[in-house]
Amino acid sequence: MRFMMLMIPKGYESAEPGAMPDAEAVQRMMKYNRELQEAGILLALDGLHPPSMGARVSFQGGKPTVTDGPFAEAKEVVGGYWLIDVKSKEEAVEWARRCPGAENEVIEIRQVQEMGDFPDDVREAATGLDQMTAGRND
Repeated sequence: MRFMMLMIPKGYESAEPGAMPDAEAVQRMMKYNRELQEAGILLALDGLHPPSMGARVSFQGGKPTVTDGPFAEAKEVVGGYWLIDVKSKEEAVEWARRCPGAENEVIEIRQVQEMGDFPDDVREAATGLDQMTAGRND
């Protein structure tokens, strides 16, 4: 089972462009990342630049509208993620509990949808998706 662990740092929604974590925090997080890797469950991970450097595309009335960050209405934003492959939600939660997160950080855990989760008509509509995701560890 694949799970996304989404890091949600409070206050990051209003971070200035170019905001960076301190080296000590990165050092602690790298130790944790190595533990995930050594356990053989880490599929991917990345940190994200603050929303002030991003954009959102909305589709009001079916037309794309681009809004550059920061986003005044944002209360929580994703600051980074891990994609892990574990046996259960409980195991994913246990790994998230080991993270050296700061007091202002929350990790949201979400299971990745697998093709087998969908009914036949949805799987048929998604024909070709497996080629698009080739090379990915499922």
